[in-house]
Amino acid sequence: MGMETASGPAGTAAEAAERRREQRGWYVYDWAVSVYSTSVLTVFVGPYLTEVAKAAADADGYVHPLGLPVRAGSFFAYAVSASILLAVLVMPLVGAVADRTGRKKPLLAAAAYLGAGATAGLFFLEGERYLLGGALLIVANASLSVSMVLYNAFLPQIAEPDERDTVSSRGWALGYASGALVLVANLLLYSGHEGFGVSEGTAVRICLATAGLWWGAFAVVPLRRLRDRGVPRGAAGGPDEDPNGAGSLGGGWRQLRATLRDMRRYPLTLMFLLAYLVYNDGVQTVISQASVYGSEELGLDQTTLITAILLVQVLAVAGALGMGRLARRYGAKRTILGSLAAWTLTIGTGYFLPAGEPVWFFVLAAAIGMVLGGSQALSRSLFSQLVPRGKEAEYFSAYELSDRGTSWLGPLVFGLTYQLTGSYRDAIISLVLFFAVGFGLLARVPVRRAVAAAGNPVPERI
Repeated sequence: MGMETASGPAGTAAEAAERRREQRGWYVYDWAVSVYSTSVLTVFVGPYLTEVAKAAADADGYVHPLGLPVRAGSFFAYAVSASILLAVLVMPLVGAVADRTGRKKPLLAAAAYLGAGATAGLFFLEGERYLLGGALLIVANASLSVSMVLYNAFLPQIAEPDERDTVSSRGWALGYASGALVLVANLLLYSGHEGFGVSEGTAVRICLATAGLWWGAFAVVPLRRLRDRGVPRGAAGGPDEDPNGAGSLGGGWRQLRATLRDMRRYPLTLMFLLAYLVYNDGVQTVISQASVYGSEELGLDQTTLITAILLVQVLAVAGALGMGRLARRYGAKRTILGSLAAWTLTIGTGYFLPAGEPVWFFVLAAAIGMVLGGSQALSRSLFSQLVPRGKEAEYFSAYELSDRGTSWLGPLVFGLTYQLTGSYRDAIISLVLFFAVGFGLLARVPVRRAVAAAGNPVPERI
């Protein structure tokens, strides 16, 4: 009877308790890493690195990294794109090795602490050191992408299908709460820097560095609570199928080629992934370039920008939780489509914002905040339903090509548009295309059939 009880209700209750414990630990990585996305990528590093690049520019306003002429105003956008091109080379390999070995935690730890260290190193970005800033940004952003592949890949393992919208939304909400909390401290330091006895530039560098310290400190919690699940012998990608060694680079790339072939077996999953990569590239470019648009085109000061981003963070918490509830009633797909329509209208309106009038920038920030967290959280949970079991990290390496401010095509389009026109208004309006095309692609995805085709149980509402 003891064995029957262990495998019956008592065992089920123990498993549920362990799952909830892992979920709480999983949330904390959102809490840890979102400060980088908010304070570094969204608020400080764009305008500050742009000013450093301008200080190093020639008489025509160009810097020359690797001998290439680049407008100083485009350098930040290009650095973000370069970081993702680097991540593209690394993420599939890491994902393949993680799935093949079942050891996500050591890889997550390595990526998290490399990124946290590079972020802390931004304290030394000053004077004309734009190349140092670009290099550290590339390392930090690429590390963020790799760590998020591994972090997201835990979601199907720690949450049942009907739980995932809620679990994903709670993670995003906690991340936005963290970003808001630290941003308040940043605002106090930046706006009162004279009272603290530091210059404005030093205050910015302290804000950049502390984001790295925060990331590293709180990453300890998920690394302690999440547990690796070994790959069963004989399973897809398991030890019996890897005579050459799972951890070898050659084995990783061979697995990547196998994964790419495997993904063709799930065309509906690929349809969703394509739609997501398009529309979320627009979302992430807005996040990473909004401060540059506000400072360079609208002439807003740093305090105004920080306050606007803080407003986004606070409303994104409510938006993520609220859209999670809408998804339970209307399904994730329809809720995401509604958010994309709102994104299109919001960014189109942003083109017409008058310069030097913060109130309208605050209105724009409020509109973005209400749809930001929910569209991201629901996309993550919906994709997790479309991933074949045992392929989580590999598939999320493709998903991560556009996540958390780490998109590459959007910043490239934004930077090229500014390079050709010299207008940030033209650059921002170019992003509307990402939302419109993404909406059209997502509307064509039959998500219930896609879940079933991936071999997963279909939730009651999706």
